[in-house]
Amino acid sequence: MRRVAKAALWTGGGLAAVLAGLVAFAHFGSDHKMNRRIEISPAAVAIPQDEAALARGKYLYESRGCTDCHGKDGLGRTLIDNGDLVVRGPNITSQGAVADYSVTDWVRSIRHGIAPDLRPLMVMPSEDYARMTDADLGAMIAYMRGLPPQPGDGRIVQLPSPVRFAYAAGIVRDAAEKIDHSLPPAKPAPADDILANGAYVANMCQGCHGLDLTGGKVPGGPPDWPPAANLTSVPGGGMQAYRDAGMFAAMLRSGRRPDGSEIQVMPFESLRELNDTEIGALYAYLTSLPPKGKS
Repeated sequence: MRRVAKAALWTGGGLAAVLAGLVAFAHFGSDHKMNRRIEISPAAVAIPQDEAALARGKYLYESRGCTDCHGKDGLGRTLIDNGDLVVRGPNITSQGAVADYSVTDWVRSIRHGIAPDLRPLMVMPSEDYARMTDADLGAMIAYMRGLPPQPGDGRIVQLPSPVRFAYAAGIVRDAAEKIDHSLPPAKPAPADDILANGAYVANMCQGCHGLDLTGGKVPGGPPDWPPAANLTSVPGGGMQAYRDAGMFAAMLRSGRRPDGSEIQVMPFESLRELNDTEIGALYAYLTSLPPKGKS
């Protein structure tokens, strides 16, 4: 009995030591990665002030997912509050987190996922905006800079040990790791090229559905979040339920599948703001994708 008890104590002690090591790796490793400096010096974009450009900026802000973290008023809102995992977007009015932002700071943050101090912006899905044209990026910045100012920051990024471990180990990557920072800004697609315009809109889907749109576990999401759907033409994939663009539009605006079941997690507050032209282009593009990955 003494030998068994002694072995149990040694085993328990060994497991505790391993667990302590994993926790230490998770916290020290993730802190080191979050505090790394990424040297990116992007060119500024022109910031328009005409009414048409500001209207375009408002449309992009409200339809491309910005409101889900920052709210329509830009004051910030809680995206996730799941015990140890809490994510709240910052106030991005002129009295908030961006009060001292230059135009280059805006570009670096939105297009590259890097803060003015050159550290990675956590949870900011800049891969969705990295291929935005200069004109669209400038219009969106112009609109955000004109949001009615209110004081306060409000940002919270509280990550539990399992997420920290996945981040430290490279299983979960921040946007700055995913983006090819050497690519030049995208050029506007011809108005009559529906697939190119659909691909442009589909950039907003990459943060959850992956750079290749094959879906899977949403990086860093709570354990109760379902996996993102595979949006390619794989049998059983997420697009198989939509026979035409009208059915697809109905889902984006209602948050429900054709069978009436509710879809979780998707940013419907933004998606329902997409206009019919962009929804049609997005549908055409997604249904043109060859099958890849698993359903």
